[in-house]
Amino acid sequence: MFHWLVALVVIGLFILGYWMVDLGYYDDWRKAGPALHKSIGLTLFALMLLTVIFRRTQIQPSALNNYKSYEIKSAHLMHIFLYILIFLIMISGYLISTADGRGIDYFQFFVVPGFGSMVDNQEDSAGLFHKYAAYTLIIMVFLHTLAALKHHFIDKDITLLRMLGKRTNR
Repeated sequence: MFHWLVALVVIGLFILGYWMVDLGYYDDWRKAGPALHKSIGLTLFALMLLTVIFRRTQIQPSALNNYKSYEIKSAHLMHIFLYILIFLIMISGYLISTADGRGIDYFQFFVVPGFGSMVDNQEDSAGLFHKYAAYTLIIMVFLHTLAALKHHFIDKDITLLRMLGKRTNR
């Protein structure tokens, strides 16, 4: 459940972020888009924390017998990289949003405080990192998807079915 929810939110945030950068000054979504992006990003942060806790406290499915050792190692490294990258993107988003000292309004329920600028050009530096890290993340998500499809259609194993939560004895 966490896997698919995180995937949906990450892809949605990427699409929203990509769309937002071209909004004009007089566009109705000029303020609403970034506010929504930030609030969903904070929600993703909480979801990722829950995901990490869940992964650390639950028994993870063992690798299938037909997996090669390099597949097991690369899958493990890919997951670590994806998690780290998602957290770094969220941290850089926070640094962009709070560089001026203002907090982030979370869906108009409460404000997550900002610490202000901690380094010179924080908003620009964090913004550049945020942009390129998001592009890298989407590429990695695409590769992750290709790997799952390869297991399903070429290897004809149950990897994708397991990812979809299907119980199978195949």
